[in-house]
Amino acid sequence: MVNYKRTAHRWKLLTVMMIAVFCAFGSFWLVQLMESEDTDGRLGGPLSEPDYIVENFSFVRMTEEGKPSYVVTGKRLAHTPEGDVSVVEQPAMQGMTPGRPRTDIVAQRARIHHEEHRVELLGNVDIRRPATPTSEALRVRTQALTVLPDEEILKTDKPIEMQLGAATVTGTGMVANNATQKLHLASRGQIIYPPRQRRE
Repeated sequence: MVNYKRTAHRWKLLTVMMIAVFCAFGSFWLVQLMESEDTDGRLGGPLSEPDYIVENFSFVRMTEEGKPSYVVTGKRLAHTPEGDVSVVEQPAMQGMTPGRPRTDIVAQRARIHHEEHRVELLGNVDIRRPATPTSEALRVRTQALTVLPDEEILKTDKPIEMQLGAATVTGTGMVANNATQKLHLASRGQIIYPPRQRRE
């Protein structure tokens, strides 16, 4: 009789322990399931959604010597983890590389591809570079422009309207290298020179 009671007690204890183990595993599985479903919420949402937004920002990239290379400002910046891309409203870029003519660029919006160090400017892009002792003042207007700030290269395959000094140039497609101060038109363009003033 005593042995029967001990055996029954052991079976009850074993049953309770098995139920506890199953509950523990069930709870662990439920927590894992909830965490996997809530990953987007914990990480700030899907990777295609902005993870942070900055208003009226200013971003400065420095050279290896610790001097400003270029500055990007804008009204609003929204960064998306997918592709490490930032979308900017009313961007303005200023090329400030030492020894180079300062170049100012504005547009309606931009996409900054951080990993590729590439900026895509869109909508009423306006480039201005002041005159230097070795080059005339430059202004270029187009609807889309790719900027490679590290290489100091500007390029587009869209129609452009350019003012170089007193001359006006129109065409389609352009590659400009600010480091060498050379400009290449991809297709045939039209150059209009103002009439020379008569000497008295």
